[in-house]
Amino acid sequence: MTDLKGQYQSIKAEIDGAVSRVLQHTQFILGQEVKTFEGEMAAYCGTKHAAGVASGTDALHLALLACGVGPGDEVITTPFTFIATSEAIVNCGARPVFVDIDPDTFNIDPTKMATRISPKCKAIIPVHLYGLPADIEPILSIARRHHLKVIEDCAQALGAEYKGKKVGSLCDAGCLSFFPAKNLGCYGDGGMVVTNDPKISETVEMLRKHGGKIAYYHSLPGFNSRLDALQAAILSAKLKHLDTWNDMRRRNTALYDSLLGKIQGIQVTRAPANFKSSCNYYTVRLLNPRVKRDDLRKHLDGKGIQNMVYYPLSLHLQEVYKDLGYKAGDFPESERAHAQVLSLPMYPELTEDQVREVAAAVETYVKGLG
Repeated sequence: MTDLKGQYQSIKAEIDGAVSRVLQHTQFILGQEVKTFEGEMAAYCGTKHAAGVASGTDALHLALLACGVGPGDEVITTPFTFIATSEAIVNCGARPVFVDIDPDTFNIDPTKMATRISPKCKAIIPVHLYGLPADIEPILSIARRHHLKVIEDCAQALGAEYKGKKVGSLCDAGCLSFFPAKNLGCYGDGGMVVTNDPKISETVEMLRKHGGKIAYYHSLPGFNSRLDALQAAILSAKLKHLDTWNDMRRRNTALYDSLLGKIQGIQVTRAPANFKSSCNYYTVRLLNPRVKRDDLRKHLDGKGIQNMVYYPLSLHLQEVYKDLGYKAGDFPESERAHAQVLSLPMYPELTEDQVREVAAAVETYVKGLG
């Protein structure tokens, strides 16, 4: 699905130099490398503050806490995403309240949100799924009417833009993931909270290091969630290439769209006007009932083409959330999506010939059905 070795080889000298620099000064936890990278990421996203943490999941968790979310509260989010989004809510002692998705974008549908807001609701987490920004303006409008915080889950969308502004800068806080397969990935786990609110940033910085501003003096119940200096140095070296890599992803997406969009029963995702995707994953819908996803996956596997299903079971139907009382049919668009989506290889180094090879393999399978 991605080629991390190829990416490393393309910038090997820069990565090796960054790692060597940290090994020489031996300041491995927080320190200047992290501070420098935080400044670079804040500038890139268009925010005033950035706080590096241990993972994208921790970024969501600490951002929620910094926004005042706690036991007994409710947080609105999508059922069609990775479990880290709802997991962070539950780990605050709050309850995830799901809202169905827009079938055209796979993102949370703002038109279905208002009826899900109760007096217990404290925040909304829109997820920019597969790299495509959620429709933020109507979400913010609803949030302002109800005095709710809005925290963007940008784990798959670093570098994406909504009406000319980078994701992460659009709401109260943005949460980034640097998992290796992301558009900007480190060589382990890492995450970040970006925000224009100094209080949120200050609280996250305290929470990530055991709830204190200085060592051995603690004001909050905190965590050990610090971004390693090695990872920050690697990410800083990679950041200068991110826009180029994202443009390469968009080029590959456009080619995929032109080839797969001609195949009957294959629906490609079209970004709305003024929405610029980071193209973290390339995902299609299989609308032809004769196209069995498992069979197509076996066909692709047989040709050496990796593929994935992000995500095969909506969160409201997961066993871990059975106590929330949701049932099949509650969010039909999410359920339809989890039965139909298929993601194909997507990374900057993917060549035109490889994209054509993948598309041809899909076409061969579909034509073989008669």
